Amino acid sequence: MPLRSVPRPFHLFHLFRGLLVCLVALLAAGCSSAETAGGTAGETGRGTATAAASAPGWADGMGTVRQAELPAEARRTLALIDAGGPFPYAKDGSVFGNFERELPRRERGHYHEYTVRTPGERDRGARRIVTGRDGEVYYTDDHYNSFRAVLR
Repeated sequence: MPLRSVPRPFHLFHLFRGLLVCLVALLAAGCSSAETAGGTAGETGRGTATAAASAPGWADGMGTVRQAELPAEARRTLALIDAGGPFPYAKDGSVFGNFERELPRRERGHYHEYTVRTPGERDRGARRIVTGRDGEVYYTDDHYNSFRAVLR
């Protein structure tokens, strides 16, 4: 019994459908990873990784925030750090121990912390900038429970 050949349009239809399914899957995967890694413009929520494609190696795997998206008080603290002070709090510039292990492990003395003023707080509040010896800059607004790498 001879095999009946399937008409040519049938093969083309399935080939086209298969290519279309692959294309949609690739587009969907690309869009979802871009949303997860990049966030949306202006998004500054905790743990959001904005501009992950341009993040330096030391920020690999952690949330990021652009310097321009930081609160005004954090940007002022960064300006003071860049200028070398003077700092308003006695503990500014002190060694940050990284006891919470939220930042990459480095030798003692690698990290230094600076207070970011919190309006309405009578004490130092929970916000800090932590810098690393190799130019790393991190921001926390929950007293070291989580950090975001600052993209400058």
